[in-house]
Amino acid sequence: MVGTGFVLQPAMAAQNDRVAETAALTESTGLHSEQLRSYSAIAAAHAEKAAEGTIAGATAVVTAAQNKADATDLATSVAMLSDYEQLAPERIYDLVDTTNTQVAPVQSATAEADRIAAEAAAAAAAAEAAAQAAAEEAAAEEAAAASAAQEAQAAPQASSAPAPSAPSNPSGAQAIARDMMSARYGWGGDQFGCLVSLWDKESGWNASAYNASSGATGIPQALPGSKMASAGADWATNPATQISWGLGYISGSYGTPCAAWAKSEAVGWY
Repeated sequence: MVGTGFVLQPAMAAQNDRVAETAALTESTGLHSEQLRSYSAIAAAHAEKAAEGTIAGATAVVTAAQNKADATDLATSVAMLSDYEQLAPERIYDLVDTTNTQVAPVQSATAEADRIAAEAAAAAAAAEAAAQAAAEEAAAEEAAAASAAQEAQAAPQASSAPAPSAPSNPSGAQAIARDMMSARYGWGGDQFGCLVSLWDKESGWNASAYNASSGATGIPQALPGSKMASAGADWATNPATQISWGLGYISGSYGTPCAAWAKSEAVGWY
C-alpha cells in the first residue's frame, strides 16, 4: 500500500495542477463553456435572421425579373443561402453580402424592361386610337357623300327649271373649266352652263374668294380650302388647280355639275 500510494501521488498532483491552470485561464477570460455555447447560439440566430430577411427580399426581386432581366446569379446566391441552417455564421454573412450586391443590378434591369414595355403599350394604344378615329372619320365622310349623292339625284327631277345656258365665248378660269371638264369627264355645253351658274353664285369665279364666316375658299369654295392641296401645292393661288379639285368633288359627290347646281338651288349650298 505504501508503494502504490507513492506512485499515484505525483500523477494526481499533476492532474490537479492542470485543472487549476484551466480554472485560472477560464477565470482570467471571464468565460465559461456554458457562456461560450450561449454566445455561439446568439451569433447563429442573428446570422440565420439575416439570411431569412435577405432570402425574402431577393426572392421577390427574382420573381419580378422573370422574363424581363437575367437574375441567374442572384437566384444561385439565394439557393446557396437557403441552406443557412447548415452553414457557419461567417459563411452566412458572406452569402448575405454577395446576394445583396446582386439585387440592385437586377432591379435596375427589371425597371428598364418595364419602362420599355410601358412605352410600347402606350404607342400601340395611341396607334389603335388614331386608326379608330380615322376609320370613323372615313365612315362619316362616306355617309355624307352618299347622302349628298342621293339628294342630288332627286333634286333635278323635282326641279322643272331649265338648265342655265353656257357662255358662248368664255375666257380665263371659265375657259379652263370648260376644256378640263370636257377632256376629263365628257361633259358638254349643258353641264358647262350649270357649272358657270354654280360657281358664279359661290365665288364669282374668283380664285382669291374667301368666306370669313365659314372658311370656304377659292372658285369652288372648298371647305376647308386646304382640301384642294390634293390637286396641287399651289391650290391657294392657281385657278386651274382649284378647278381641277372642284370638278373632281362635283363628279364624286353629285355626278354632274347640273346635279350640283340643282342641290345649290334647293338648299343654298352644294
